[in-house]
Amino acid sequence: MLRFIFFLMCLLQLRHTMLGAMGAVTPKPIIINGTYLNPELGKYHARLRSLARSCLDIKEKHGATQDGLYILTTESGTYYQTFCDMTTAGGGWTLVASVHENSINGKCSLGDRWSSQQGNDQNLPEGDGTWANTVTFGNAEASTSDDYKNPGYYDISAQDVSVWHVPNNEQLKSWTSSAVLRYHTESQFLTEHGGNLYHLFKKYPVKFGAGQCKSDMGPSSPVVYDTGDKDSTAKLYGPSVGKETESGFVTFRVFNADQAAMAMCSGVKPTECNPQHYCIGGGGFFQERQHCGDFTALDETSKHFTQSAVLLFYR
Repeated sequence: MLRFIFFLMCLLQLRHTMLGAMGAVTPKPIIINGTYLNPELGKYHARLRSLARSCLDIKEKHGATQDGLYILTTESGTYYQTFCDMTTAGGGWTLVASVHENSINGKCSLGDRWSSQQGNDQNLPEGDGTWANTVTFGNAEASTSDDYKNPGYYDISAQDVSVWHVPNNEQLKSWTSSAVLRYHTESQFLTEHGGNLYHLFKKYPVKFGAGQCKSDMGPSSPVVYDTGDKDSTAKLYGPSVGKETESGFVTFRVFNADQAAMAMCSGVKPTECNPQHYCIGGGGFFQERQHCGDFTALDETSKHFTQSAVLLFYR
C-alpha cells in the first residue's frame, strides 16, 4: 500500500512539473452564445443527453427532429441503439423489430425467427415464440438484411404502431424513400392490449390450435397511409388475395381453416380463412408443411412484398 501511495505522489509531482513547464493551458470554447462551433459535436452531445425510454420521449423532452440512430434505455437500465423516425405524422416512432425472410423456400428453417427454426413440428405449436418472449437479436442498421428485435419491443409502453415495407438490403439512409408501403395507426389500440405487441401476443398467442378462423381473430386497426394507399396495397397482394381481404387495416393473430396461427396481416383484414397467403409470422406447425415460415405461403404476392423486410415501430 505504501508503494502505491508513493507511486501516486510521484505521478502528481510529475504532472505539476509538466504543467509548470508548459505554462497555463486555456481550453478553447466549444459553445458561443448557445451555439456549438462544431455542429456535429452539438448533435453528438444532444444524443448523449437524450437517453430515454423511446423516440417519442426524446422528441418531446429534447426536441429532436432528425431521423437516425439513437441510444435508448429500458426501465431496468439496458442500453440499446435503434432507429427513430422523427418526421412521419409528427415523429417519435421507435423501431422495435423487423421481419426479414432470408429464404422464401425455407420452411421453418434456420433464420425463421418469427415462426420456427426447428421445423414444422406439431409438438412445437408456438414455434420459437418470438412474438411473445423477451429474446432479442440483430441490429437496427441491418434491419433490411436480417431479422431484428430490440428490448423496446417488450419494454416501451405505446399507443400505436407504424409499419414499413422496405426492400431487402436497403441502406438506412434510403429506407423512407425506397419503402414500397408505409402506414401507421391512430386508433391507440395498443392501450387496450398492454401497451405493446409483446403483451398483445401474450393475450392472443400465436399458437397452432389455439382458436378458430374468424371467431378468434385478434385486434384489427384501420391505418393511415404514409406511402401507398388501399389500391397499391391490394396490388402488392394480387387479385386473389383481394377477394379475401379488406385493405386499409393491420390485423394481429389470425387462424386459417386448419387452426394454424399467423401473427400479423400487414395492410389488410382477412374476411376468409386462408391468411397463410397474405399474413406473416406464425406458430410452429401447419397441416401443410410448405406454409410454415416467417412469410408463410406468400406465393401469390408481388416480389415487392416478398423481397422486402417488414419494419415495426411504436409510438
